[in-house]
Amino acid sequence: MRWGLLGLLLMLAGCAINPVTGRNELRLVPESTELSLGAEQYAPSRQSQGGDYSAHPQVAVYVRSVGQRLAAVSDRGLPYEFTVINDSTPNAWALPGGKIAVNRGLLTELGSEAELAAVLGHEIVHAAARHGAQGMERGILLEGAVLATSLATGGSQYADLASAGAALAAGLIGQKYGRDAERESDYYGMKYMARAGYDPQAAVSLQETFVRLADGKESNWLAGLFASHPPSRERVEANRQTAQTLAPGGEIGVERYRQQLAPLFAAKPAYAAYDQGLQALTKGDTGKALTLADQAIALEPREALFYGLRGDALQKEGKYRDAVTEYDRALVHNGDYFLFYQQRGLALQKLGERDRAAADLEQGMKRLPTATALNALGEDALAGGNRAKAKEYFAAAADTESPAGKAAARSLLRLDLPENPQKYLKIALGLDDRGYLQAQLSNPTGEAISDIGFTIRFLDGRGKQQTVRRSWSGPLAPGRSVVVTVGIGPLPNLKGAQAGIIAARLVERR
Repeated sequence: MRWGLLGLLLMLAGCAINPVTGRNELRLVPESTELSLGAEQYAPSRQSQGGDYSAHPQVAVYVRSVGQRLAAVSDRGLPYEFTVINDSTPNAWALPGGKIAVNRGLLTELGSEAELAAVLGHEIVHAAARHGAQGMERGILLEGAVLATSLATGGSQYADLASAGAALAAGLIGQKYGRDAERESDYYGMKYMARAGYDPQAAVSLQETFVRLADGKESNWLAGLFASHPPSRERVEANRQTAQTLAPGGEIGVERYRQQLAPLFAAKPAYAAYDQGLQALTKGDTGKALTLADQAIALEPREALFYGLRGDALQKEGKYRDAVTEYDRALVHNGDYFLFYQQRGLALQKLGERDRAAADLEQGMKRLPTATALNALGEDALAGGNRAKAKEYFAAAADTESPAGKAAARSLLRLDLPENPQKYLKIALGLDDRGYLQAQLSNPTGEAISDIGFTIRFLDGRGKQQTVRRSWSGPLAPGRSVVVTVGIGPLPNLKGAQAGIIAARLVERR
């Protein structure tokens, strides 16, 4: 079976020349899929990573100009886009199709425009050389089946999967590139730097800095760029050798970089206070979080995240009206970040303003669907008496392993179990050593279930079909099974015997 599928994949796939390396390679993911994935997932991926940096729009304009200067000399014409993500973690990433992002926290660690060019050139190669697509292809060959065939044939199932969730894009953003992919991105990225007029030596000094930071085990670096782009002495030496093959000189742009990013460098203490405030809030210290948010606002009043932090802290204190006011302020400064809508919607829901809450939650969902918003919308639909709609929301949220997803799964089970118990419980028939019928009841859910009713159809000793109903009060613990003797027999065999679950009740937690 596996070899047959692999053979089918190989027949459906094509061979093509890699536009960057010039090597002939197997291609399971067509370019149309790369382009559609990047186009569809770029916006939600940016939202999930922290949203676009908007306090000083000229920063993103500058980064885009450097990126497009490099893209113009790349080996593959893609619809390249560049943005700045509003997150302090030093990181950069590329989606298939040329959709590239660099975090605010990385920009303030760089020292020149040439170093920025080294970062962006590296990411351009990841996209141009299909490194993300190759990661998808490895997954297809290893995990296979329906997704693989759909990818290879350009079928609609893959389009549905890509648009249904950002999980695939998130995996591509966070994937750890192999040594070959990193070497290729370093090598060709430096060639692009030289073509664009930058000094490729900046890529050497940048890698030296990365190695030093990695050796020092800087936690925010280890969680960011180094997780997906691990630095090494080997890469530093390879970059040195590459630099020797390229024309010396080129732009470095130290002063220009400092001038263009002056607002970011000036605001570093504000973001440091904000990051400490987030940590304080995570530990439950709302007072400290509010103090640090105020410090951040005093230093950089344009940043929406700081008002959002105040809103989150006030909401945690149960001050929902005050929290709404802070989210209003956050949205004035950045009206396109999902989290402000979501959090304001949750606060409004606590205040009983259902219509406004639902509208905000839907606005957040348009930007980034989350289990938190889906679960809240499910609760709202249920409060309004719309059980069918509530089940739709809960079912969508229950696909995740987040706390909200687990809460939604329980709510869905509570609503749906009485109507469709056969969807959640399993039953199997057997005979004991005396020929009497037994029913094995299994509970694969994560909740305890009681009052399980079931029917059994069987052929009696005269060959006539009989139907009986039995029940077991329970409770049946999650993930457990029980064998119930049903008092039917002795029977010669199980020929014609069938069973089905017809009733069950969720055990409420105390």
